Amino acid sequence: MAESLRIRFGRRVKQLRKRRGMTQEVFAEALDLSVDFVGLVERGINAPSFENIEKIAVVLGVEIYELFITPEPPA
Repeated sequence: MAESLRIRFGRRVKQLRKRRGMTQEVFAEALDLSVDFVGLVERGINAPSFENIEKIAVVLGVEIYELFITPEPPA
């Protein structure tokens, strides 16, 4: 069964955050969100609102669509 979009999205956010050398704490502060929420998003447990998706893209310096470009999980 394919992974949910929520899980793939979270993995992509984490990947992009790490590429920018940001900790969850710094990332959460830049987003004006809690570290707990950021962790839940990165683990695919919570889904951010459209407003927060826009913030995530801005903070990570990417276009919104880039948050949804995810490699296929290993088989």
